[in-house]
Amino acid sequence: MKSVPGRTDHVVVVGAGFAGLSAALHLLGAGRKVTVVERDTGPGGRAGRLDLDGFRVDTGPTVLTMPALLDEAFAAVGDSLRERVELVPLHPAYRALFRDGSGVDVHTEAAAMAAEVERFAGAREADGYLRLRSWLGRLYAVQEQRFIGANFDSPAQLLHPDLARLAALGGLGRLDRAIGSFLEDERLQRVFSFQALYAGVPPSRAMAAYAVIAYMDTVAGVYFPRGGMHAVPVAMAEAARRAGADLRFGERVEALERSGARVTGVLTEHGRIPCDAVVLTTELPHAYRLLGRAPRRAVRTRHSPSAVILHAGTDRTWPVLAHHTLFFGAAWSRTFEEITRTGKLMTDPSLLVTRPTATDPSLAPPGRHLHYVLAPCPNTDIGPSPLHWGELGTAYRDSLVAELERRGLDGFGDAIDAECLVTPADWAAMGHSAGTPFSVAHTFAQTGPFRPRNLVRGTENVVLAGCGTTPGVGVPPVLISGRLAAHRITGPPPAVRRRLAPAVTRGRLGAS
Repeated sequence: MKSVPGRTDHVVVVGAGFAGLSAALHLLGAGRKVTVVERDTGPGGRAGRLDLDGFRVDTGPTVLTMPALLDEAFAAVGDSLRERVELVPLHPAYRALFRDGSGVDVHTEAAAMAAEVERFAGAREADGYLRLRSWLGRLYAVQEQRFIGANFDSPAQLLHPDLARLAALGGLGRLDRAIGSFLEDERLQRVFSFQALYAGVPPSRAMAAYAVIAYMDTVAGVYFPRGGMHAVPVAMAEAARRAGADLRFGERVEALERSGARVTGVLTEHGRIPCDAVVLTTELPHAYRLLGRAPRRAVRTRHSPSAVILHAGTDRTWPVLAHHTLFFGAAWSRTFEEITRTGKLMTDPSLLVTRPTATDPSLAPPGRHLHYVLAPCPNTDIGPSPLHWGELGTAYRDSLVAELERRGLDGFGDAIDAECLVTPADWAAMGHSAGTPFSVAHTFAQTGPFRPRNLVRGTENVVLAGCGTTPGVGVPPVLISGRLAAHRITGPPPAVRRRLAPAVTRGRLGAS
């Protein structure tokens, strides 16, 4: 593994989202002096907080899986996630409701889910679910270290026995076919393949390897931090501060000072911060602008679909809703075609409604409820432009409210006390490329060693982290990206060195 040469005593981390704070904690644990610079007035990045007339709204991700990755980051500085944040396991993890009026609760405990599948679709499908669950576990075990948790220097690193194991498991085939080999019920197939949307690719075109996202959701467990998702980066920042990090909020990075191939200082609106290395967690185009260079790619970068989000504080809620509820439309293939290829808004919407007050009522005023409605939509590269969304937003908001009322949330519109609508125009205004918060899609040409690297040629001591680089989109991959960035600077810890030791004899590991 290539690592940053020369001195790395003082590292400046640009950005205090999940990636930047993960990198900071791992760097601090390895004995580095760390300064974190964040343009916003507090930590969180995408996982921000909006105070909306007494409603405490998470502005970013609402699904937390794989908390062991957070445990690892806190433990690097002798701290503990669970001492700082109460994680509530969600049962069910999701509720899935379909156009035909049927519904299934998605449990992460095997026996409970098998019983639910048998109730929903019969004993044969329950047996298929148990075989699918076993396959998901094996698929994750093969990918965890070699593919998801690895720094790639070359596609040649894929030439490893684990690649043959992944192929033998069917991981190089198509996701929809892989799920369909276990489950015949088309509704259940959706429950275990909709996660491909996180990767920005329809199930019919996504690699089966991306079923690991379904493993995280439906096997490893879904959690909710009491106080909201924003409570997690707040706790990470406090752990970093207690470990000695210099946290500078409300300070924008304007340029990087260079001496040859090395960055020697980070220039902010408040002055110069000298450094030995830098971790950049900004959007990739902004990171490349700061570096004054961008990698040459054989194919044009493709971005994931975007989303319209309606944050609605209401005076009532609806018994049909779990903490996370998926409302599936009758259309499936057409929906993905619209939001990933033709650039149209969903003609038969599939929606995610998150009701955080189901688990933590303190996020709303007494007697009130908070609902987060997410509607996938095309990004601005292929769909309506930011300017068009300025005109389209209100009408689309009304259509979403009407759709929810058709799906059983009677009186949803009249129940709204406070609201905030976020469209691709808003994501673009925040600096997100193609008006999407989900960054670069996980097409084959943008996966693993083919994804934008976390090292940039021509700059020795800058490492990238975040959803645009390795390993990809989602809270767990972003936390891993921070750890991988730290390892580029410090070298992997002893346990990782031992695990990768065979690669040393093949000349694939070592500083350069």
